[in-house]
Amino acid sequence: MELAQRLQRIPPYPFREIAALKSKMIAEGKEPIDFGIGDPDMPTPGFVIDALYEAANDPETHPYDESGFGIPEYKEAVASFAKRRFGVDVDPDGEIQSCIGSKEALVHIIWAYIDPSDVVLVPDPAYSVYKVQTTWCGGAPFPMPLTMDNGFLPDLDAIPRSVAKAAKLMFLNYPNNPTGAVAPLEYYEKAVAFAKEYELLIVNDCAYSEVAYDGYTPCSILQVDGAKDVAIEMHSLSKTFNMTGWRVGWAMGGAEYVEALSKCKSNVDSGTFMAIQRAAIGALNRFEEWVPEMQGEYQARRDALIDGLNSLGWELEKPKAAFYVWLPVPPGYTSESFATALLRDCMVLAIPGAVYGEFGEGFVRMSLTLKGDDKVGQIQQAIANMKANLDLSW
Repeated sequence: MELAQRLQRIPPYPFREIAALKSKMIAEGKEPIDFGIGDPDMPTPGFVIDALYEAANDPETHPYDESGFGIPEYKEAVASFAKRRFGVDVDPDGEIQSCIGSKEALVHIIWAYIDPSDVVLVPDPAYSVYKVQTTWCGGAPFPMPLTMDNGFLPDLDAIPRSVAKAAKLMFLNYPNNPTGAVAPLEYYEKAVAFAKEYELLIVNDCAYSEVAYDGYTPCSILQVDGAKDVAIEMHSLSKTFNMTGWRVGWAMGGAEYVEALSKCKSNVDSGTFMAIQRAAIGALNRFEEWVPEMQGEYQARRDALIDGLNSLGWELEKPKAAFYVWLPVPPGYTSESFATALLRDCMVLAIPGAVYGEFGEGFVRMSLTLKGDDKVGQIQQAIANMKANLDLSW
């Protein structure tokens, strides 16, 4: 049986192949130090698990969530979080949509708006979902290069006017995966003005908004006056509360865009288990006490990795947010050949930057999420392995 053309148009999900490679090595008795997939390694906070247990024991949480947008208490908790965290007013009745994690919301907003040949402005390098799902729908992804020279922010002035006029969606993602870059509020102001000029929708992927260091506080695009006219923002509890497997998040923004997302979702899924929504309320209500602990853990790892890499000859600044280090490859290497050398010679698993797009060539991504005990010790061992086994000709 031949696969549908839409499935033939897209590549395999890259992390599926990386996970298979790692499993093969482990089966051979060679377990690498894994800086690969960005899956938080700390447990979900106990108070969230307790909230789930209590909610799951309530039979009222067992049926479908027939509200469509999420249970009222969850939307109220999201609105309260948005006000406390960003100073943003979001109406629980029409401007918030409960989601099965932010990935699902990113997919469905594309399905809601993109027809064949529609143009989508996509960062490059970027999380693969933006480009792949645009292609799935028959749309035309147009790359916005993220380079060191532009601070890994899309140069909106460099987008041809004809392309901007044709575009329906533009994706932004800050704190950024894979580069770890951040966007100041002034950049979001420029992006909102751009979207209004060209009548397009900004989809702001804000999954890493709480993974930040040294007192830095990432922005929401909704802090810009008038942003709801042209923007929807996706959030997740996955990275903030170590809840990747729970599949819970939300979208918030202009009511028109939230309604479009909800219409798409109602024809595809049946919402998030209501007990998980109640557990998410417990997480958001205790956000202020939990997040500093999470940030401190990742900051210690960030410092160990950056300091170690710089001792080998790199000259890296410490990223302000996200749990990724976007590492330029040494002279003489490509992204793939350097990632191969790290794995083969140093037992260090990193992701070739080219996986994330054309402009990811020349980099590898290293995640600060590590399995097992003594994370800083693993990082130090990785640095020692690299020092002993790599040819670093600067």
